[in-house]
Amino acid sequence: MIIGVPTETYPDERRVALVPSFVSKLTKAGMEILVEEGAGSKAGYPDATYKEQGARLVPDASEIFSKAKVVLRVHVLGGKAGNGRADLKKLQSGQVLIGLLNPLGAPESAKKLAKAGATSFALELLPRISRAQPMDVLSSMATIAGYKAVLMAAGALKKMFPMMITAAGTIAPARVFVVGAGVAGLQAIATARRLGGVVQSYDVRPVVKEQVESLGAKFLVLELQTKEAEGAGGYAKAMGEEFYSRQRKMMTSVVAESDVVITTAAIPGKKSPILVTEEMVKGMRPGSIIVDLAAEGGGNCELTKAGETVEVHGVTLMGPLNLPSSIPYHASQMYSKNVTSFLDLLVKDGELHLDREDEIIRDTLLTHEGEVVNARVRELLGLPAAAPTTAEGSGS
Repeated sequence: MIIGVPTETYPDERRVALVPSFVSKLTKAGMEILVEEGAGSKAGYPDATYKEQGARLVPDASEIFSKAKVVLRVHVLGGKAGNGRADLKKLQSGQVLIGLLNPLGAPESAKKLAKAGATSFALELLPRISRAQPMDVLSSMATIAGYKAVLMAAGALKKMFPMMITAAGTIAPARVFVVGAGVAGLQAIATARRLGGVVQSYDVRPVVKEQVESLGAKFLVLELQTKEAEGAGGYAKAMGEEFYSRQRKMMTSVVAESDVVITTAAIPGKKSPILVTEEMVKGMRPGSIIVDLAAEGGGNCELTKAGETVEVHGVTLMGPLNLPSSIPYHASQMYSKNVTSFLDLLVKDGELHLDREDEIIRDTLLTHEGEVVNARVRELLGLPAAAPTTAEGSGS
């Protein structure tokens, strides 16, 4: 079984799909690892470290696609606009592609992978079950995004985060409001607290109140009906516009008194809900900061510009994209752990084992044998339900 790791091609992407420390784990399991020269250099992993762990270096991605049974990517076709299109020409029929494919946001790209004959797995589609936690790429990358968002805010804020008692008097701590207490939000809360900020947080799911308070933050209670706010796997569900309108009204005073607002409410495959209006921005003190982690989906602030930092009404609005790539060393390490755990499930005795009765394999399998097979994506594409299947084996 040959596993290939090409260099990422998305602009400014610095991560690599497999770091050297996981190469030896896979080679001990009977796999051969091919790595494109320079694939890990931007993440801080030089070629020599891959060779030391038993990987074989190849000069370009074409050789990887011609020899590898499984290709590991961070961004795959559909993962980001304009990325991965060259991969289609290199893909071999029956080759396995594993990575972030954005199947809910760009379902049409799944048709192209199917046409190329690829068996592809979209790691975003992993079910939120305990057995899948070691493979949970979204949680890993959200952890990094939440951490980095606070550092960005602290760097731009005209104040210091902690309270200080100095010879010049007492300096009041920065007030931070984190909207959304999922993985990214909880990490933002923890980081802001470590820096000494006074932190409040709000989430439509009241069940996260205990987690927020365990990190030393105050959970903001809004008198809103939220019984239906939590979907399968613990994710927040998209709510109606009437709900968001009432939510914005009740959040206005909290936003106005905050030095930093970090928003994290992203809905996979859908436009991000507007939580911070222009009127709310106008009510903030000049010099305040908003970091919008939902910028890729249109943003939680209606003034957010994806990929840009702008100043509006005296408030700095940041709409960062692909934040995990800005901390590529540990982001790659975490991604490698996730993808290696997924391979442990997928490869048995040196062969691919597509047990489609396994919930993890069934839910992440996007394309196979020339068809889009994932039920959620087929529905988005208007395709009829696929016929039921069972386990399959595939030689190396």
